[in-house]
Amino acid sequence: MISFGADSVWDSLRFIGITLVAMAVVVGLFVWIGRRRGSKTVALDAALTISGMWIILSVLGGVIIVVKIFQVGWAELSGRTLVWMDWPSSLPCLDPTLSTTPGAVLNCGGTELTDFTVENASLGLRALAGAAQLTTGILDTLPAIILAVICFNTLRGRAFSRTITRALIGGAIAVLVFGIASELLSSIAATAGLREVFPPDSEWYPSQFQLTVTPLPFVGALMLAALAAVFRQGLRLQQERDELQRTNAALEDETRGLV
Repeated sequence: MISFGADSVWDSLRFIGITLVAMAVVVGLFVWIGRRRGSKTVALDAALTISGMWIILSVLGGVIIVVKIFQVGWAELSGRTLVWMDWPSSLPCLDPTLSTTPGAVLNCGGTELTDFTVENASLGLRALAGAAQLTTGILDTLPAIILAVICFNTLRGRAFSRTITRALIGGAIAVLVFGIASELLSSIAATAGLREVFPPDSEWYPSQFQLTVTPLPFVGALMLAALAAVFRQGLRLQQERDELQRTNAALEDETRGLV
């Protein structure tokens, strides 16, 4: 995610533009190196390299998460909870039923307590928070893994192979499993963290778990399964073409033998 804060929207857009240009320069460098080497698969080479770097960084991030579970005394939590925080009284806002001021006015409200850190957290809470972060990290890395498998096999002349089909089917299952697990573990860890901090008689103690599963894991899994079906069909057509070529070659040999 690319995020910048500035006084004006144009400053933020400029910073984001600079970041995008830098990323384009890196991709352009890969393309230039590939052309210098005479490669005819520049896009595949660049995609394989970038996805490989993505996977390596994700693995390093996962190692850091595991180390933090045992080496630090705090837990970073991010998930839905039933703890509601009203906006501070210093924020100028009006109740919509009492608003008589002409022009724009901010309605008073609040927000869920979703992103916070628990100091002196127990090992169990740190492990639960780490599991939520790991599942999210794996989910974010799955596109790079699938892309790397497709590029690797295509560069070796196996654009339609059982390896790619199996990778897509496995990716669909992984997206479904880790997508659901990421959403559930994040909310469970966040509520467990608040329950560890506050006693049951506190007004901030969450009495219930707020668990939500969005349709995104199901949609992502369905898309990968459909893509696997496309590659499976391509593999079948390729096998039929190869079989036809072998049959034609055999007929030509028999014809030459008769002559």
